[in-house]
Amino acid sequence: MPREKNPTTPTPRKRAPRKASAAISDIGSNFSQFVGPEHRAALIAEAAFFRAEKRGFAPGHEVEDWLAAESEVDEKLMLAVESGPQV
Repeated sequence: MPREKNPTTPTPRKRAPRKASAAISDIGSNFSQFVGPEHRAALIAEAAFFRAEKRGFAPGHEVEDWLAAESEVDEKLMLAVESGPQV
């Protein structure tokens, strides 16, 4: 006679945190003293707009434009922070 299976709920595995999220928080903490989150978001929105304009505002690329603009703005902000204050 076959053994009956006891219904058990498998415990869900927790995902390890992404390494990029730690890097992003480090980046944010470096230039957050110079640029607030609202100003950073405005810079990203402007850069994303210009990317969309460059490709003729074709739909379906909004997230791609935003992520590329976010990387571009963060890179420029990090370069500004690393170069130090302009006297």
